[in-house]
Amino acid sequence: MVTEVARGREVALVWHNQIGGTTFRIGPDAHADEFVKVLPRAYGSWTSGEAARLTWASRYARVPEVLDHGADDDGVWLHTRAVPGWSAVDPRWHDEPRTAVVAVGEGLRALHDTLPVDDCPFTWSTADRLDRARGTSADVAADAERGPGGLGPEPPTDRIVVCHGDPCTPNTLIGSDRRWSGHVDLDAMGVADRWADIAVATMALGWNYGPGWEPLFHRAYGLPDDPERTAWYRALWNAGDDGIDEPEPEPIG
Repeated sequence: MVTEVARGREVALVWHNQIGGTTFRIGPDAHADEFVKVLPRAYGSWTSGEAARLTWASRYARVPEVLDHGADDDGVWLHTRAVPGWSAVDPRWHDEPRTAVVAVGEGLRALHDTLPVDDCPFTWSTADRLDRARGTSADVAADAERGPGGLGPEPPTDRIVVCHGDPCTPNTLIGSDRRWSGHVDLDAMGVADRWADIAVATMALGWNYGPGWEPLFHRAYGLPDDPERTAWYRALWNAGDDGIDEPEPEPIG
């Protein structure tokens, strides 16, 4: 599939994740044309779900345009047009962590302010995430329902937005002007309290750039930290829900 799409253009592997997903860049690094994401066949519903989310979000926000998606002998795939820019964890930003942190904060706020809640057909609510957890692990669901991290009930709603669903640092793109230029990997995008995104976004900054960047993120986003909501939504994320519905294991042989 990737070779057919490339049609002689340069191809490079740019990402590989823990579920066996691989992303290929079509075209040179500085001027990528397209990307192809390939996953095991068991993730067919996940790929079609991301395609639907990107198609909807592209009407309002800077996200990849879906060119095609489908399945072949190698697995399921999603073919998108490149959004100009580089991931916020690209090596070019390693010496400019402030640039990356500000871009992540401003970009997430722009996404939350732009995507229309009333028109969004997708959800990422706590209730729906717990429903997925029940299908994956009864223990995880029970722990979460008792209150992630033992924190008790879900905090009161602050502001309902269309959340990214996986707001980790790599999923913000930064342009040559050093400002955010778009978002990728919206497979879990849906309506939820904005702190479901914010809590994970700030946690991921520590993974990628070390401690101490949360205050700058909050200034860039335009909202003070809320320790209670941050802790609760991080615990929910860490309880095992990453927005991806895990398929049932398939027998071998």
